[in-house]
Amino acid sequence: MNLQNKRIGIGLTGSFCSYKKAFYEIENLALEGAKVQTIFSYHAQTIDSRFGKAKDFVKKAQELTGQEAMKTIEAAEVIGPSKCLDLLILLPCTGNTMAKLANGITDTPVLMAAKAQLRNEKPVVIALATNDALGMNLKNIGYLLNRKNIYFVPFGQDDPVKKPASMTADFDLLIPTALEALEGRQYQPVIIQRKK
Repeated sequence: MNLQNKRIGIGLTGSFCSYKKAFYEIENLALEGAKVQTIFSYHAQTIDSRFGKAKDFVKKAQELTGQEAMKTIEAAEVIGPSKCLDLLILLPCTGNTMAKLANGITDTPVLMAAKAQLRNEKPVVIALATNDALGMNLKNIGYLLNRKNIYFVPFGQDDPVKKPASMTADFDLLIPTALEALEGRQYQPVIIQRKK
């Protein structure tokens, strides 16, 4: 299987320090021939950080995909009835978004997209980036790992000494994980030792 003409949604949440890698992977998906639709959480589309301005990220997403980003719950809701996505990737997925997803909270465009995709029994891939993976969010990760149609990009501790509870996905494994998810399988191993 390849990604040619696959309809892939990318849900961007916070974790702005991961955006450089995230946008690199969005570009790679487009180069693989996927039809990419970005969905921005409210924070992702409005918060400026030391990593860049929100409006510039939205503009860059449109340039890379040729599609206007979905920025409202109403826009993302159509994913359910239209069944317009083969795969949804939360890239990056913050601990906040994971916690809400695990508890059925739908208060952002990205969470609405995930709800709609799961309603259609289609795959959702999580590329986590959170400072509390081994803290308050560990229970949510465990729950989501066991949830039907949810798959994880392999992840590990990114700085065990300075941030012992922090874990991030290895974004280099995003496309192999996506291919496996489209076949209904979790890419293995899920827990990895992160490269420096």
